[in-house]
Amino acid sequence: MKTLLHSAAALSVCALFPASAQAASTAPDVATAIARDLPGLMTTYRDLHSHPELSNQEVRSAAVLAKAAREAGFTVTEKVGGTGVVAVLRNGEGPTVLIRADMDGLPVIEQTGLPFASVQRGTSTAGVESGIMHACGHDTHMTAWIETARLMAARKSQWSGTLVMVGQPAEETGEGALAMLKDGLYSHFPKPDYTLAFHDSADLPAGQVGAAVGWALANVDSVDIDVKGIGGHGAYPQATKDPIVLASAIVMKLQTLASRETNPLDPVVVTVGSFHAGAKHNVISDDAKLQLTVRSYSDETRNRLLDGIRRIARGEAIASGLPDPLMPVVTVKEPHTRATWNSPEFTQTAVADLKAQMGEANVVVTPSVMGGEDFGEFRRADEDHIQSVIFWVGGVDPARLAAAKSGGAPLPSLHSPFWAPVADKVIASGSEAITLTALRLMPRR
Repeated sequence: MKTLLHSAAALSVCALFPASAQAASTAPDVATAIARDLPGLMTTYRDLHSHPELSNQEVRSAAVLAKAAREAGFTVTEKVGGTGVVAVLRNGEGPTVLIRADMDGLPVIEQTGLPFASVQRGTSTAGVESGIMHACGHDTHMTAWIETARLMAARKSQWSGTLVMVGQPAEETGEGALAMLKDGLYSHFPKPDYTLAFHDSADLPAGQVGAAVGWALANVDSVDIDVKGIGGHGAYPQATKDPIVLASAIVMKLQTLASRETNPLDPVVVTVGSFHAGAKHNVISDDAKLQLTVRSYSDETRNRLLDGIRRIARGEAIASGLPDPLMPVVTVKEPHTRATWNSPEFTQTAVADLKAQMGEANVVVTPSVMGGEDFGEFRRADEDHIQSVIFWVGGVDPARLAAAKSGGAPLPSLHSPFWAPVADKVIASGSEAITLTALRLMPRR
């Protein structure tokens, strides 16, 4: 049954990407419009970059998106799932396409040296005060979202269907998409047949568009392990049960989850990012705390890893002679970020179409990555009905990228305080790729 359904889906996707003279003439028209609009878009980008907001606090950013969508002719609803924005443009019969941009910044002190660098500070919902920076490029996403809304509204004669533009909060904490869905995104607004998004890339040359086929981004779990012990004097270890030694054994054994318990063709990551214990040279503490990030793709692999972490923690504690009341406590943080899946047939067809419209060298198939993105929740809410793709759009100067690959200075990654994408290229290619894909999904019959 799945094979038949997938074949039917592939046929329907192909039917929505017809090879036509009208389609062939769309790309130059869209690219010309973006080039004309780019100076104003860069003003918007610099404003958004200078005023980042932390997750679930995106009030100003949401207002910028809502205002732009209203001016373009959309019906706009604010405060969906907290600070989320939903803009709807109905244009006759046809499919419904959802286009998402994420809005939140990160608790990072910017060090790019840009003249419009952020100097904002704020306090997260966890109570931590810090600098704030768009260190993941969401400012480029929002700017391209605005341009896409304008381009689609100006071309209503070229498409038929319903366009739903979503400004999503709290992507960085993995909460925003679920919050919008729980707040009635698919019951109060048209439910999509297709969901589209893009993310800037610190690995692709500026302006190049890419997409992974199938798994695009990973499950992301944050796991805490509270390792108990029996403290005492460092000179008399025989009277203690040292939690540091036990925690160290757990750290080393955890590595076998990837190296010995997982198929090498099924990528996983188990990283211990934090190890805290003790306060003085000659005191054996009675507690050690570990913090892990755990990455996987399938739900089955995720469950096996988490079960393995619990088993190893308990097993090593038993081997160390700890009594049952002092067994380690393993806590898996919820909500976790679930893996993002690019519908294979849809993605392959969309990539091929963009190659034809934007140029063969400008669009590529990319590998899956172990980063996380909650965009996948929009498809997961109705997996049998919704097809989805998230594109990458390169943000690295090609000369710097070539130099880095030749042994030169390493490049900053996403979330780095030094990350400054070539914003005009990201915005131009991102809005072009999303607009062209949406137009081809909703042809006027």
